Amino acid sequence: MKENTKIIHQIPVDELTGAISVPIYQTSTYVQEAPGINKGFDYARTNNPTRKVLEDVAAQLEGGSNGFAFASGLAAIDAVLKLLEAGDEILAVDDIYGGAFRLFTHIYQKFGIKVNYIDTTHIENVVNGITLKTKLVWLETPTNPTLKISDIEKIAKVAKSAGALFCVDNTFASPVSQKPIELGADIVIHSATKYLGGHSDLIAGLVITKTPELGEKIKFIQNASGAILAPFDSWLVIRGIETLALRVKQQSENALAIAQFLTTVGLVENVYYPGLPTHFNYAVAKKQQKYFGGVISFDLKEDNIELANKLVSSTKYFKLAESLGGVKSLLCHPASMTHKSIPREKRYQSGVTDSLVRLSVGLEDAEDLIEDLQQAFVLISKQKNKVTAKEITLTNE
Repeated sequence: MKENTKIIHQIPVDELTGAISVPIYQTSTYVQEAPGINKGFDYARTNNPTRKVLEDVAAQLEGGSNGFAFASGLAAIDAVLKLLEAGDEILAVDDIYGGAFRLFTHIYQKFGIKVNYIDTTHIENVVNGITLKTKLVWLETPTNPTLKISDIEKIAKVAKSAGALFCVDNTFASPVSQKPIELGADIVIHSATKYLGGHSDLIAGLVITKTPELGEKIKFIQNASGAILAPFDSWLVIRGIETLALRVKQQSENALAIAQFLTTVGLVENVYYPGLPTHFNYAVAKKQQKYFGGVISFDLKEDNIELANKLVSSTKYFKLAESLGGVKSLLCHPASMTHKSIPREKRYQSGVTDSLVRLSVGLEDAEDLIEDLQQAFVLISKQKNKVTAKEITLTNE
């Protein structure tokens, strides 16, 4: 069975009514035949039929044993971190999502969990970064926002040899492009807000485990902590998954065209996109991803926050907003938006400069999106020239 057919038909027809769309079970509790005797559902925090369909579909998509749906991507991350104990260490990718950094650093470090950040694009850094206390290796690939690529299979072997769990945030690639569990990961997480939902109309997170044993632990945490996904939001993610493969394919094609265009723009210093042969780990991306994804980042030759802010405020089709993966194209300025919580020095160490701009490419025609960026570059070029002329005048005076 081909990928698209598999995705569509693993979403079940309702056995009770024959409904082609998964029903939304908007209920908090379930009538029992006798105390402890029920139809598999007793309380909606523990289980919900709509949420269970999503969780089963997510597990199948990622090739895992169990899936779990949470109220946000950060709630999913939080559930994984609750597997750890005081004194444990996390070895994490340095170019990490700002929300994850905030959770790791400001919440879990005060509970005695140490986090060591490294550049995972070089496998020797992972080998050297592992300690006897490392219990979790945390990876994003591609990373947010500089699109670094790390070799999942190689890192999985290092984590396994150290007896550490290996978790991969697969949000940017999506399961139609990359399968971390098949490459050795123990846990996969998603911000389902992004590509899985795909329409910028929900907040959700997913955890998928490789084994039932690990699944039982996450299930206990989900039920005990209570950060579950509501039935309607679960249905929205299911609806999004039905068109996931088509969207990711088209967004990737659009993104490659835009990335190639950006390499020709004189104001641009670096273009970060795994689909460019000039990308540092292009060969690794080509090996482990079916598509290169719909996110591009670039920075300006003049590393200036004001210039970057002017650029992201000057587009028509690219809407200035946080998040990514939707059908409409978005752009943001990570230094003042998604990664504002990360200290400037640490941002720069991972490549997030003051002028870095992140694009989430949607389903519009690529030609229109390129024209939109072209006119924005013309505007900031004019502003830059005005500033330069003013500086010359002041110097002469």
